Amino acid sequence: MSAKHASETPAGKTKKFGKGERQIPHHSQKAKKYYPAEDEVKAKKVRKTIHPAKPRATLQPGTILILLAGRFRGKRVVLLKHLPQGILLVTGPFKVNGVPLRRVNARYVIATSAKVDLKGIDSKTVEKVGGEGYFAREKKEETKGEEAFFKQGEKPEKKPVASARASDQKAVDKALLSNIKSEPHLLEYLRSSFSLRKGDRPHEMKW
Repeated sequence: MSAKHASETPAGKTKKFGKGERQIPHHSQKAKKYYPAEDEVKAKKVRKTIHPAKPRATLQPGTILILLAGRFRGKRVVLLKHLPQGILLVTGPFKVNGVPLRRVNARYVIATSAKVDLKGIDSKTVEKVGGEGYFAREKKEETKGEEAFFKQGEKPEKKPVASARASDQKAVDKALLSNIKSEPHLLEYLRSSFSLRKGDRPHEMKW
């Protein structure tokens, strides 16, 4: 403790009790009589550093993947691009198996040995689709009052596909479809769905 700090600290009193002495601290140094009923929440320090996701060696652009989760599980898709945080940009193509341009987690895909040539695909469109705000949902105005009450039992309205997204889908799939049709049996392979049957051993399969 520095000499300056020691001089600022108010001194306590010394009281004698029989043969002994006791130091009584100053009233400003005494413990508080009031304590909060609930513990004060303190922000935790995050010590973990965010490392960039390292893609698997088998996940190369053009590789045909099998989706293991989500709405299109079991479908075969074509990998277009790696996105940050282990996300992949894939397409069916949509005319082949109904899978549109979408993002999937790299943990929930199986990479096969089959590949599609991505030659001729519009790179600008792929970059646009892979942007941060492309898949962001539009905020809807919540209806309140009687109108919202009577709409509770109704079926939700089907969301129309944006014309910009439809044009981007066609631009990407156009070159991709011509490359797929040039390879024998590749179109039928993408149309078929993957499933396991009784007795199948996935660990012994060659993808």
